[in-house]
Amino acid sequence: MTSRAADRTAHAPGPDPADALHPVRTELLRTAHADAEALSARAEEEAAARVGQAEDQARSILEEARRQGRADGADAARDRLVAARRQARSRTLSARREPYEELRRRAAGRVRELRRADGYAALRERLEQRARTLLGPDAEVTEPADGGVVARIPGKRVDLSLTALAERALDGMEAEVRTLWEE
Repeated sequence: MTSRAADRTAHAPGPDPADALHPVRTELLRTAHADAEALSARAEEEAAARVGQAEDQARSILEEARRQGRADGADAARDRLVAARRQARSRTLSARREPYEELRRRAAGRVRELRRADGYAALRERLEQRARTLLGPDAEVTEPADGGVVARIPGKRVDLSLTALAERALDGMEAEVRTLWEE
């Protein structure tokens, strides 16, 4: 054969090797597309599951925060209520104490006025006798500025001053006086 014939034979149409791989290439592409779609679908499912888990966790965190907020709010409200009650009690006690202290001052003033009364000398004598009965005849008895007597012996003292007697009388009536403010 001539070289021209050999050239023609080499370029003669025959089965194209690229065409022979066409079915393999097509199958590989189809498989790659199927794998990609499956992988993409799996990735979307995993992403959706993770988003769902994240949303569940977010709801859980939010609900816990709400519950804690309600608990903290209840604690704060209870603390405010306790503080308000204490303040109200303090004001009530203060409001009661002021008239009671005024009553004590007036009572002390009234009993000091007894020093100018006609029967004071006899009252003082009875108080001195009472002091000597309590401490003995050797007790040192003095008259304080507010009237009455104070008696002493070593280690003991009896205060029968008019102010002390008035205070003890009011202390003895404390429960009765307290009811004046509770009614």
